[in-house]
Amino acid sequence: MAPSAAERGGHAGCAGAPGQEQGEAALTLSPLPGTPASRHPPAMLLRESPFPSRALAALDCLARGLLTPSFWAVNRLLDLKQTTAERRRQQRSRCGRCRGCTGRALAGMAYSALLLLSLPPAALGLLLWLPVQAVRRPFAYQYTAGTAPAEPWDLRQRRTFTFVSANLCLLPSGLAKFSTGQTPQRAAYIARHLAPAPPDPPGARAGLVEPRHGEVNSYGGTLCGPRQLPGSVAVEVPAEVAEPAPAVLSERFPADADFVCLQEVFEAGAAARLRRQLGGTFPHVLSEVGARGLRGGRLKLLDSGLLLASRYPLLAARYHGFPNGAREDALAAKGLLAAQVLLGSAQGQRVVGYIGCTHLQAPAADAAIRDAQLTLGLRWLQLFREAQEQRGDVVAFDVLCGDLNFDNCSRGDELNQRHRLFEVYRDPCRRQPGQDAPWAIGTLLNYLKIYEEPVSTPEKLKRTLSQPAGRQRYLAGPILSNGQPDPAAASPWQGRRVDYILYRQHHGAPPLQTEVAGVSFITQLATRSDHLPVALRLDVAPAPP
Repeated sequence: MAPSAAERGGHAGCAGAPGQEQGEAALTLSPLPGTPASRHPPAMLLRESPFPSRALAALDCLARGLLTPSFWAVNRLLDLKQTTAERRRQQRSRCGRCRGCTGRALAGMAYSALLLLSLPPAALGLLLWLPVQAVRRPFAYQYTAGTAPAEPWDLRQRRTFTFVSANLCLLPSGLAKFSTGQTPQRAAYIARHLAPAPPDPPGARAGLVEPRHGEVNSYGGTLCGPRQLPGSVAVEVPAEVAEPAPAVLSERFPADADFVCLQEVFEAGAAARLRRQLGGTFPHVLSEVGARGLRGGRLKLLDSGLLLASRYPLLAARYHGFPNGAREDALAAKGLLAAQVLLGSAQGQRVVGYIGCTHLQAPAADAAIRDAQLTLGLRWLQLFREAQEQRGDVVAFDVLCGDLNFDNCSRGDELNQRHRLFEVYRDPCRRQPGQDAPWAIGTLLNYLKIYEEPVSTPEKLKRTLSQPAGRQRYLAGPILSNGQPDPAAASPWQGRRVDYILYRQHHGAPPLQTEVAGVSFITQLATRSDHLPVALRLDVAPAPP
């Protein structure tokens, strides 16, 4: 018998198969008609290609091939601008400055000539690329065959799920070098550590420690002894007063993560590498998320940068693009990705979960834009649930992950801190608007200092951020509405926590209760990103009578 599309990991079906578009930017999947609710749907319901036909996919490849030389030349021209570290290395050399200037001038002329020569084919490529994007679905799907189906769920038992969210800053290298370094090298490192092989056995929850809310002067307990910053003069913390490393900080990604939500995966090569590596651990991956091309009279050159990886089958997925992106953010198709996952079956009914992944407007002064995006996102999530829920579904969790680009400590972010989102979804790190739990920590690093010795490795970054002086120096501090540092901010600060994993309770029948079992801020990406990834572990158990 010939293998099925799901077994091959290839395209599942054609234009008339289950999994049709709904509107311009949606792809909704449902079990095949007549499939009993107690049976699992096929492991793969989505087609991998975002295009409805192979001819359109080939045309997209041709268009991108014609655009590549110009893109490469522009990227190399941007790459010629020196970073602070490169200038310092050059100044230490007696003749380095003269040679460096000469080399950059010659390279600049060569790249400029190549750019001029590549403009005619690039213009043709753009004319092909724009109409092709109009018929492109808003994401690509990767399915890795050979994974076991979801197990039956005993609703009397407690189940645990782990979520990871991370902003990877994987921009084109010419742009990324000024904040987080060369993209290909960082992508290779991140891919290896996001999906380590072989993974730890299930139940190994290293780095996810339940915060001790009663200890107002602690950072979630002390599971390890006092650690000192070796030779760290910049932090100026005497060894005899160094605090224990907070248990909420972890040097590694949790090896048993069930869902990974990534932001700023903009570079195509980096996205491909991540998909390949993640596929060994997460059978279901949505990437290349976003509607590119001309949208609402605006040119979207980049997708949303979102990537969602899941150990569990995806039943439905939908993307919505924000209509109000401004300035540089308007060039990217930022929006919200919502997915419904199949977790198992219980008593003949589906057990499902809902995950949202998003990335909001970035400039600090755009609080009103973010506020509107939060309102849209909250509405889209609710509409998605209403559209996908079937009678008798048991909902285990509803989670929203992403970089929201505002914190809960800055006076400049007060508008966003009071949004209704936090009445619907719970933030485990938040006490009230403007106040985080004492064990919470900022996730945005000072990008000008991420290469300094005290934060140059995951272990050093963890030790440094475990101390007030380290957080003061290396975490971004509270800001005003114009993005400038707030001179009245309390010192030392916890830092700007802009990366979130939120959850909400679902009151259905039979009722399940969601409880926070652990929170972690991860230092694995030291020098590779100016954000700390976050992890949340949720326990799902029967609600008390």
